[in-house]
Amino acid sequence: MTTSRSDKASVASGHPRVTEAAAEILRAGGNAFDAVVAAGFAAAVAEPALTSLGGGGFLLARTAQGQATLFDFFVDTPGRGLPAGQLEPHFLPVIVRFPASEQIFNVGLGSVATPGALRGYLHVHRRLGRLPLREVLAPAIHLARAGVTINHKQAYFLDLLTPIMTLTATGRALFEPDGRYLGEGDVHRNPDLAMFLETLPANGEREFYEGELARRIAADMGAGGGLLTATDLAACRVIEREPLSVHYRGCRLLTNPPPSFGGSLLALALRLLEAREVAPLGFGSPAHLALLIAVMREVDRRRAEGYLSPTDLGQPGLAESQARVRVASGGTTHVSVCDAEGNAASMTTSNGEGSGYFAPDTGIMLNNMMGEDDLHPEGFHVSPPGLRVASMMAPSLLLAGDSVRLALGSGGSKRIRTALLQVIGNTVDFGMSLREAVEAPRLHWDGQCAQVEPGFAEAALAALAARWPINRWTIQDVYFGGVHTAAPGGEGAGDPRRGGCAATVGA
Repeated sequence: MTTSRSDKASVASGHPRVTEAAAEILRAGGNAFDAVVAAGFAAAVAEPALTSLGGGGFLLARTAQGQATLFDFFVDTPGRGLPAGQLEPHFLPVIVRFPASEQIFNVGLGSVATPGALRGYLHVHRRLGRLPLREVLAPAIHLARAGVTINHKQAYFLDLLTPIMTLTATGRALFEPDGRYLGEGDVHRNPDLAMFLETLPANGEREFYEGELARRIAADMGAGGGLLTATDLAACRVIEREPLSVHYRGCRLLTNPPPSFGGSLLALALRLLEAREVAPLGFGSPAHLALLIAVMREVDRRRAEGYLSPTDLGQPGLAESQARVRVASGGTTHVSVCDAEGNAASMTTSNGEGSGYFAPDTGIMLNNMMGEDDLHPEGFHVSPPGLRVASMMAPSLLLAGDSVRLALGSGGSKRIRTALLQVIGNTVDFGMSLREAVEAPRLHWDGQCAQVEPGFAEAALAALAARWPINRWTIQDVYFGGVHTAAPGGEGAGDPRRGGCAATVGA
């Protein structure tokens, strides 16, 4: 099985400098996997409020020969080697002020889970990359040393997370370099990160996970109430999994398999949506919007009952859910790359909101995944140490026959699966171009009401409001995800909700 070649490649990400980093690597002769790894490192510089080498993520890779692998380098629960009595969360609550509300986030050393991003990027490069690592790292090193101008979207994210980014002296030095917090138009530099990246071609990740740096991190954790140990860092591994596969209207979606639940819930939503012909309804019609909400409500219902996929439900349960649908009718970033040879890569990464703690002398903020209530519905620190934490992330590839039709994924926590569901439906059911599919208005059922972006017809919204509570937004917003999508042949679309940027590389 092979994928057809093209004279063009495409890249889409959440930041112009990240897209440029991937495009630079493609122009230098790298493949999609070199490019996506370069983008991951660059995003750690250009999108510091969303991702970090101290976080985790997933990469769905498919080679030109048709071999698909899900690389799981998400975080593990910490605490290996600690007595049971010490496995208590030690959080530092901080208030993050959103435009319309306030939310308390759990940060500090006790919120840090075992980070997998650095090991994951290097593992993927060793397995599938082609260029020397020093070339793949070069764009990120340049950005970290020369600096990145803060754009409007990144300024918004940084402003939200001010109390976390400035929690420590290291954070204040990075984000308040002249005593004033960075804003739009300012230049963000991270020279410690540049120097750390320069060590990787010779030493790899050994220092971070097993060397003196690992021991310093563990000592800081022990002194400050954190649970991350040197044993946790040394035991961190990348897990290669078979992607979850689900058919949808003649196409096949490959996505993130269990133990993470984002891909499984997306698969369930697609199977429910498939029970009804959508194209005749018309995009944005009352029937179309009602169908989307019915699907989202049913997925939430099944998740609350403990079912996470069509397989979990079985055919009788799936048929029951489809019948109900017929009657009714959170800091994350993403990179998608399709190269000219037929390779495709879809990678979603996150640092949560960040813990506020930086690994010494590296410029790397570690994650706060142990303090993320979305990831721990049964309570904080109830799982034993060393377990891979489940995630809502769902990097995906949509196939038509034996060929990749598009690579896509999103940030947005609980909104990831609903954003992807709508972009896939817009593409498959309504024949939209990638840009049209990504930029079309979205809605999301939040458990209490339908959150609705502007752009739908008044008649359709009135019909919805007669059946369910709705909250109308006046702007498109990061709340509704950030679906960055690439397709073979050079087509791509970055989601404007998250400052997305796409590029075509080649003739």
